[in-house]
Amino acid sequence: MELILKEDIIGLGYKNDIVKVKDGYGRNYLIPTGKAVIASAMAKKVLAENLKQQAHKLAVLKQNAEEKAKAFEGVALEIAAKVSSTGQLYGSVGAAQVVAALAEKGIEVDRKIVTMREAKQIGEYEATVHFHKEVEVKIPVTVVAENPEDIEKAPKKEAAPVAEEAPAVEEVAEEVVEAAAEVVEEAVEEAPAAEEAPAAE
Repeated sequence: MELILKEDIIGLGYKNDIVKVKDGYGRNYLIPTGKAVIASAMAKKVLAENLKQQAHKLAVLKQNAEEKAKAFEGVALEIAAKVSSTGQLYGSVGAAQVVAALAEKGIEVDRKIVTMREAKQIGEYEATVHFHKEVEVKIPVTVVAENPEDIEKAPKKEAAPVAEEAPAVEEVAEEVVEAAAEVVEEAVEEAPAAEEAPAAE
C-alpha cells in the first residue's frame, strides 16, 4: 500500500515522502499511530499544494541541516571494546556507542537519527547521521580492542605445546612396540613350563 509519511522514520523515509509498505505494517502500526496516512489521489493533491507553499520553509530546514553537518567534517571515531582472544566482541558496538563517542568530542546528536550496522568484532565500520532527506553524513568508525594484550597472548599459548609435543608421539609409539614385544617373549618362554607341570591327582 502507498502511504504519505507524517514524520521522519529512519530506514523508511522522511516526512511528506510517499512510500510503499506492506498492508499489515501500514494498517496495524503506521496509520493508527499517526505516523502516516493513505496516499489517496486527494491526499497527494493536498500534499503537492502544501509542499509548494512550504518550499521556503523546507529550504531553510535543509540549510540548517547542512550547517549541522559541517560539524562532522573530518570526524572519525575509534571506539574501544572488550574483545575475546578470537577477536569477537563481548556484546556489540552500535549507534548508541557512536553517539556517546561523539559526545566525548563535544558533538551532541540525537540517537534517533544515527544508524550503524552493529559491530560484533574489531574492524572498520561506518555510521550514518540522517539530518535531512538530502543531507546525510557518513562517519568512519574503527572498533579496537580494549584489551589487546589478551589477543596477542592467547594464540601463542595454544600453538607452543603442539610444536613441542609433536616429536614425542613417535617416541611413545616405539616404547609401546618394545613393551609389547617383551610381553610376547615372556609368554612364549613360560608356555612350555606350564605343560611340564605335573597334573594334580
